[in-house]
Amino acid sequence: MSKTMKAWRVRAFGPPLESLQLDEVPIPEPGPGEVRVRNLAIPLNLNDLERIQGGNMMAPPQLPATPGMEVMGIVDACGAGAEALLGKRVVAIARQANGGFAEYALAPAGATFEMPEAIPLPDAAALFFPFHLAWLGLFDRAGLTPGQSVLIHAAAGGSGSAAIQLARNAGARVFATAGSDEKLQLCRDLGADIAINYKTAEFDDIILDETGGKGVDVVFDNVGEAVMDKSIRSIAYNGHYLMMGFASNKQIADEKSIVPRRAALGNCHFSGVMLAYANEQMAAGLKRAMGWNFPSTALGAAIQQSILALALAGKIRAVIGSTVPFEQTPAAFAALAAKTTTGRSIVLL
Repeated sequence: MSKTMKAWRVRAFGPPLESLQLDEVPIPEPGPGEVRVRNLAIPLNLNDLERIQGGNMMAPPQLPATPGMEVMGIVDACGAGAEALLGKRVVAIARQANGGFAEYALAPAGATFEMPEAIPLPDAAALFFPFHLAWLGLFDRAGLTPGQSVLIHAAAGGSGSAAIQLARNAGARVFATAGSDEKLQLCRDLGADIAINYKTAEFDDIILDETGGKGVDVVFDNVGEAVMDKSIRSIAYNGHYLMMGFASNKQIADEKSIVPRRAALGNCHFSGVMLAYANEQMAAGLKRAMGWNFPSTALGAAIQQSILALALAGKIRAVIGSTVPFEQTPAAFAALAAKTTTGRSIVLL
């Protein structure tokens, strides 16, 4: 076995076609509680784009660095305590949400889940992150039940398209927003009852009209600042506002941006949702050191089984906009940066 691998690395932040360089680097060795994944496919995420272009990052990497927070492949080496995963076909969150865009990547065993051969590529690589994130929001936080209603922003994207399908399968009424006729049709095809072009219509007025002035039970917000005020106006009494992401303005992610009186008058629940699984020991350490709460590996495993059951039954599907070979990774990120993608983009090795 070679001792080196190919990896896309960022030497200086900038546009993907300029900043990403294909380098030959040492193959990493897993530490205790870690696995090494021989990558078969690597999904693109907006968080990866920040680590390429620069921007608001919770933990900026030391350059040169390899971006990539999510991987799919075969476990070919394990650290102490992770031996049960050796040889398994898996999906995983890469160590410290970095290092994925390479031939091999390290991941905590606590954030690594088996993916059966019955689900082929590229779907096997595209299901993990968006469906887990959507599940955590809709069910673990909001407790969505049949007969309730949900507003899903950026509904043609990865977690948005996953949320439409999960909510529909749960018996909810689904309102979806997107910015083009093509994306609106995708939302309808996935099960949205009402699809709204946020560029040409006031979604809050439509929702109040359609719900008899009550509003929706759940707001699934991937966008943030640009839609927050109207989304609070759209939510029902005792509803759940899910803060899933900040696509419209990541700069507010670490700023004081919620007006207390406005929140009080909303009479609703505000829930933060972050997908980063950790075992009990790691979660306890992060809680004491940083004050953060992480969903457990056990919860992740249960969600994975539920998602796999739905996928194998044909009730949900990954929305994949494009697949590209490893050598075309920079071009794939350039398309993501230009916001010309729909669904997920997957790099195949």
